[in-house]
Amino acid sequence: MTGPAPGVAAAIEGELRLLDPLVRASADLLDQVLHPDYREVDTTGRHWERDTIIDLLVSGRAPGPGRLTASLMRGVHLADGLVHLTFDTEARNKRAHRSSLWRLTRAGWLLYYHQATPFDAAPSEVSPGASAAPGPPTGRPSG
Repeated sequence: MTGPAPGVAAAIEGELRLLDPLVRASADLLDQVLHPDYREVDTTGRHWERDTIIDLLVSGRAPGPGRLTASLMRGVHLADGLVHLTFDTEARNKRAHRSSLWRLTRAGWLLYYHQATPFDAAPSEVSPGASAAPGPPTGRPSG
């Protein structure tokens, strides 16, 4: 079995960097990962822009449950220079389904858009016909 495509691997690496408290506390490191036009919708439905997110993270005032752990991370190339990741996070018994778009730029792969949706069900508790981690497996879609 082969590993993820290079763009997917780079996006996953970037997403995992963003979970690192040292990266989240550094404006310089966040600047290396977030696209200049970055936007986010958090678990409450609130919209955020790049500069505000960087300020909140670096100052320690970012809303949220604290340090996150990720699971079920998957990625797919949507088009040249565009990767979509989906994954789940948990912190202090609060869970969220997450979706991120990564764009290839001259500076490398940068996070362009992120959205989080809270959920309560464990993967084994998901309704029949629903998926705990929607989307195709890591790599390029077939067809």
